[in-house]
Formats: sequence, structure tokens, C-alpha cells
Amino acid sequence: QAQLVESGGGLVQAGDSLKLSCAASDRTFNNYAMGWFRQAPGKEREFVAHISYNGDATTYADSVKGRFTISRDNAKNMLYLRMNRLKPDDTAVYYCAAKPSLPITNWKQYAYWGQGTQVTVSS
Repeated sequence: QAQLVESGGGLVQAGDSLKLSCAASDRTFNNYAMGWFRQAPGKEREFVAHISYNGDATTYADSVKGRFTISRDNAKNMLYLRMNRLKPDDTAVYYCAAKPSLPITNWKQYAYWGQGTQVTVSS
């Protein structure tokens, strides 16, 4: 069964940077739109960024626009999220996800999910 595995989370200070990675188990996901979502304690899962299957199109939540960059390397079956100028409000479990066809912001439409990686930003 195809799988997604996130890594790269950790505890950082406000203003620091982190790069999250998401490894896909096979090339199936090279034809899928992919996204990053996050969920803070007591809050609903929310959209962070998504990217088209070939990497040509990206979209970001307003809260991360200009600070985060989503990218993918289909030759390596990898998805990335570069996070700069982190804020305490960015603290959450970050998930990568994949879906066939076009990327969208609604997390409920994504069929495949990783287990999540914790990002904690201290003030």
C-alpha cells in the first residue's frame, strides 16, 4: 500500500527556519497533487500549501504566504515544505497528503496521509 512519511519537525524559536520532508513509498504519487496541512491542539485541521503533480502550480494559505515554500522532487518521490520566520502560531502537527487530479484546499478531499510531524515554535 502506498505510504507517505513526514520528517523534519522539531522545537525551534520564533524567527527560525525548518524544512519538512515527505517521502512517498512509490512513484504513484508523482501523478498526484500534494499538500501540507496542519492541526494545532483543539483546532480543526487546516490547509497550509498545495502543489500540482508536476510542481508548476502552488497555492498557500494567507497565514504562511511569503514565509513558507512548497516544492516537490518527483525523481526522488519527495515533497518538501520550507518554513521561514516561524511564529508561535505555526505550532502544530504537520501532515502531507496526496490526491488524484487537481490540488485543492479542502483537506477532506485528500485520500492519502502521512502520520504527521510535530513543529513547536517557542516565543
